[in-house]
Order: sequence, then structure tokens, then C-alpha cells
Amino acid sequence: MSRPKGRLFHLAGYLEAERDSRDASRRAQPLGRCGLPAPKAFDGYDWSAVSWPDGLGRDDLLSPAFLERREDLVLMGDVGTGKTHMASALCQLACDRRPGARSFTASSPVMRPRRARDEGRLDREASQIGRAALLVIDELGFLPLDADGARLVFQVFADAYERQSVVITTNLEFSRWGSVFGDDQMAAAVIDRIVHHGRLVQFKGESYRVRHALM
Repeated sequence: MSRPKGRLFHLAGYLEAERDSRDASRRAQPLGRCGLPAPKAFDGYDWSAVSWPDGLGRDDLLSPAFLERREDLVLMGDVGTGKTHMASALCQLACDRRPGARSFTASSPVMRPRRARDEGRLDREASQIGRAALLVIDELGFLPLDADGARLVFQVFADAYERQSVVITTNLEFSRWGSVFGDDQMAAAVIDRIVHHGRLVQFKGESYRVRHALM
């Protein structure tokens, strides 16, 4: 009499393990498409370098309403103070909640659309980028853009306007974005779109990497 029960127990365990495996796979798919070089989470995150604007705090950032309202963020400040970590953790949250996210370094939105354009699939590339609820542009300002690249990056911002949440990390204040785009008017047009539904979160302090350096 105990053998059928044992078989049922093992079958139930197998089905539960199979369900958990499929759930994990479904959760991993959006994160895999996100393009994060090193996924991060907010567990243990050091918030001490963060200076919040009026009307925005930690709980607001972690709330699903942030993406539902298609709000934007500019994470601006000193190198190594947690900007990229915060942006990556937001990608993780967006993927966990299944609206999806895409993350790029500032040069990637140039290289990928340029390659797609050269291969005749720019519309498809733009469509794939546009399906994500959250778009992260990391390290804006570390490298200048040529004229063609600046136009492509501007198009990414223009397409995302009021359709996606955009998070930008940068060490440059707005007045210096013209040097990145090589055109003050184009930089002003990008800033105009970002600040309309966006907030500026500033980071100040010593670099985490410097504090924990072996040298």
C-alpha cells in the first residue's frame, strides 16, 4: 500500500521541480535579453552617496509605479559612487516584474543601430529596443560621439520619449552634454525630453573601487 503513495510523492516532487525550473527560465529570459555585463541587485547597496531630489526617494525608485508612469532618471555624479550599480539593479527589478529592460553603454546605441542600418535591419533593431519598459544608457560622456553616432543616439532618446522609462548614468553636468553629442542643439533636445518626465539623482563621494583597492 505504501508503494503507490511513494510513487505519487516522487511524481509530485518531479512536477514541482519542473515547474520551478520553468519559472526560473522564464525569469532569466528577460534578464538575458537585457544585456547587463554584470547583473546587480539592491541587496546590500550603499545609499550613502545618493542625494535625492524633492519628491523622490528610495521607496519611489523601488516601486513599480516608477515604470508605470514612464518616468526618467539621470544618475549624475562622481565616478565609482554607485550609479551603474543602481541602474543595473533597476534593470533587474524591471526584468523580475516582467516588463523587461535593455541596458547599453553609451557607445552601444551607436554601434548596434549603425550595424543594423548597414545590414538593412534598423527598423527591427529599433523595434526590439522599443519593446522594453526600461532603457538604460550607461556612461554617457565617457566617450564623445561622432556626428553620425550622435544622430543615432538622439533617435533612441526620441523614440523612447513618453513610451519608456530611460535611466542615464553620467559624470557630466547638463552644460557639458554638448561636447558629447558634438552639437549643443542636439544635446539640448535630448535634455529637454529627459527632464520633462525625469528626475536628477546626484552622487557624491569617494569611489567604491578606490576605497577597496589593493594598491
